[in-house]
Amino acid sequence: MDKKVKKALEASINSYAKSEGLEANDVLAALLDVFESDAPFMDKVANLDTVFDDEQRFEELREYAFDLLMINFFAADVEKLEEDYLDSEEWEAIEEETIDRGSEMLNILLYLRECADDDIEPSLEDFLKEFLLVEEDEFQDEYRIYEKLIANQILIESDFAAAAQVAKTLTEEEELFELFYPIIGFFSEPKPSEEQLADYEANAANKSLDTALYQLIINFNK
Repeated sequence: MDKKVKKALEASINSYAKSEGLEANDVLAALLDVFESDAPFMDKVANLDTVFDDEQRFEELREYAFDLLMINFFAADVEKLEEDYLDSEEWEAIEEETIDRGSEMLNILLYLRECADDDIEPSLEDFLKEFLLVEEDEFQDEYRIYEKLIANQILIESDFAAAAQVAKTLTEEEELFELFYPIIGFFSEPKPSEEQLADYEANAANKSLDTALYQLIINFNK
C-alpha cells in the first residue's frame, strides 16, 4: 500500500470517527485489509463497498475511499502488472464500469502526486490552469465543474470564515458541493497548525466530513 494513501486514509477515518463519536479501529482495519490485498482491482472495489455497507455510519466517506483506492492502484498495484496495463482493454473496461464512482478528489490526489514527482509546490492557480487546463477550449467540462472555485481563487488569501460563507452557496447538484471548502482550506493552509485546524473546523458547515476531507488532503500531501 502506498504510504501517502495510508496516511490519508487513516487521517480521514480517524478524524471522521472522532468528530462523530465513533470507534474507528474496526472500519480502518477492514479498509486497510482491502487496500493491502493482492486481489484484482474490481474485487477490491467490491470489498471496499462491503466494508461501508457494514459500517453505515461512515457512509459519507465511501466515494472518497474509492478515490484513494484508485490512486493506490496507480501508485502501488500497477507496478505488479504488465507495463502497458493502463492501455489494455481490461483497464478500459474497468474505467467504464467505475465511471460513476469516486469524486473530484481524485483530481486533487493526482495533482499532488504529480507535484511530488516534479518537486514543485502545489498551488490553486497551477492546479486549475496547468493540471486541469480550465482555460483551454477543449476542457470546458472541467471549467464548468470548477467554475465556482475559479471565480473565488482569492479566498485562499482570506480566512476560513469567508471560504465557508461561499461554500454555503453551492448546491448539492454541484460536483464540488462537499469539496469546495476542503480544497480552499488546503490551498490556503497546506500545513495547518492545531489552531488553524480548530478554526477550519469551527467554520465548517459539515464539521465531520469537511474536516475528514481536509485531513485526507493534507496528509496525502505530507
